[in-house]
Amino acid sequence: MWYSLWLGAMMSFLTIGPAAPIALGGDRIVGKSFATRSVVYGRHAMAATSQPLATQAALDILKKGGSAVDAAIAANAVLAVTEPTGCGPGGDLFAIVWDAKKKELIALNASGRSPGELTLEHLQREGLKFVPDFGPLPVTVPGCVDGWFTLHERFGKLPMRDILAPAIQHARSGFPVSDVIAHYWRRGASMRDYPGFAETFLRDGRGPNAGERWTRPSLATTFDRISAGGRDAFYRGDIADEIDAFCRRTGCFLRKRDLAEHRSEWLAPVSTNYRGYDIWEIPPNGQGIAALQMLNILEGFDLRAMGFGSPAALHHMIEAKKIAFEDRARYYADPGFSAVPTATLISKQYAATRSALLNPQKAQAQYPAGETDLRAADVKLRGGDTIYLTVADENRNMVSLIQSNYRGFGSGLCPESLGFCLQDRGAQFSLTPGHPNCYAPGKRPFHTIIPAFVTRNGAPFLSFGVMGGDMQPQGHVQVLCNIIDFDMNLQEAGDAPRWYHTGSSDPDGHSMIDGGKLALEAGLRGAADALRSMGHTLHDAPGAFGGYQAIGYDAAQDIYIGASESRKDGCAMGY
Repeated sequence: MWYSLWLGAMMSFLTIGPAAPIALGGDRIVGKSFATRSVVYGRHAMAATSQPLATQAALDILKKGGSAVDAAIAANAVLAVTEPTGCGPGGDLFAIVWDAKKKELIALNASGRSPGELTLEHLQREGLKFVPDFGPLPVTVPGCVDGWFTLHERFGKLPMRDILAPAIQHARSGFPVSDVIAHYWRRGASMRDYPGFAETFLRDGRGPNAGERWTRPSLATTFDRISAGGRDAFYRGDIADEIDAFCRRTGCFLRKRDLAEHRSEWLAPVSTNYRGYDIWEIPPNGQGIAALQMLNILEGFDLRAMGFGSPAALHHMIEAKKIAFEDRARYYADPGFSAVPTATLISKQYAATRSALLNPQKAQAQYPAGETDLRAADVKLRGGDTIYLTVADENRNMVSLIQSNYRGFGSGLCPESLGFCLQDRGAQFSLTPGHPNCYAPGKRPFHTIIPAFVTRNGAPFLSFGVMGGDMQPQGHVQVLCNIIDFDMNLQEAGDAPRWYHTGSSDPDGHSMIDGGKLALEAGLRGAADALRSMGHTLHDAPGAFGGYQAIGYDAAQDIYIGASESRKDGCAMGY
């Protein structure tokens, strides 16, 4: 059976799976279901975020006549207040927007670049093999605020002061800290010795307990200044001056000139078709195309026949991940500094050659990267902390938005009086000369955060994302396979137990050198012995399985369907 499945896939690379439209809603009471709650339906609008106050803020903006983009910015700003463990104005942002009027998708890359005064030679003189995760050296330009204003200029309806008002109110008046966020906030207290961190995020040297009321007055003031002065207040005005002065005092190389020169970039998202559904991601410097590569490989195998959670299905998905991540480790980087063969990597023809490497009965310790005549890139497979949100408005515009500081609160460096941390995204650079992702001044690092979108027959079908470092492409694929291959509704597709595979880089740019390690959530552990017998190494990785939000659009009923998984504090709400 195994051999015939493999041979059939290699000979014809068939598209296997359902051709009929899939229902994103459904009755969770009858039949199988992993759902912890029902999906949410809304006729006019919908929002799904990782914190209830942010979801409420999005709905309030929508009810005031705001667009989906207005509501997404409002929710992101509230999350900067209530969930600083994953996001903030010191971080980066990516978004995919469905423009209902033009009936097209547009993507925004609002990631920042490395400081102009920091050189590779300086990092080498420090004797570093990697850019540190924390402290002054991994700091890159914060792209979030420019991302907000760039989105707003094109798609916004309400003034920015109205949009930021909910965040300012929560920051100034206080909010009860929710359970999951409180856990990670308290863990972040270990960064108390970094300049400005304790004053910004701690009270009496500690983080908040669940349910404890917390205020963020300095961040409220910063948002007041941004709402009054626009993006230039942050990148060219007094805020930029304060960031520059703080960085000079703390050994960080970020300067006002770096902030003033920053601009977000509109892009065309890229896609592949998986069993009749067009899956859209943002091209590098992010890792979104890894999900497309995985799906192209998996399309040649009958996952539906194998069954959800079976050793066979899990093995094929994990091996597809390993194959795609070898290319991720070798080629993904800032295309402004090196050619990235995106079109080749996401092509069906390329996937057919890569699928031939997959042994249906045995886990491989290492795969070669595909040959496209480019040099290897030493990309570190490390996790990050992120927020993902999605919003849809009554005009049928939809936004898929992700925003992050990278590692928890970021670098640990918090400019006095501003109320946020500077991100540490520069830790994703390689320090190996000649590699596409090697550090250079003014360069965007390899990025982990990726929003996603699905269309069918040129119409919106699903806006979704899965947070969590290198879990994100793996999570995208698992959610999509749950919906398309295993007939799950939008809620159970996110709540279903997940697997997470990780590995360590070597100096030649391989994504793994030992086969990596596999973690299974409780609902999949029945397959553990069979996977071990196939050569997979299992370990525990609590909290590594990401966080998911989603909004689907049912064109036949002209309604939205929302979902928010149980691994986070959030919720989906519509009206």
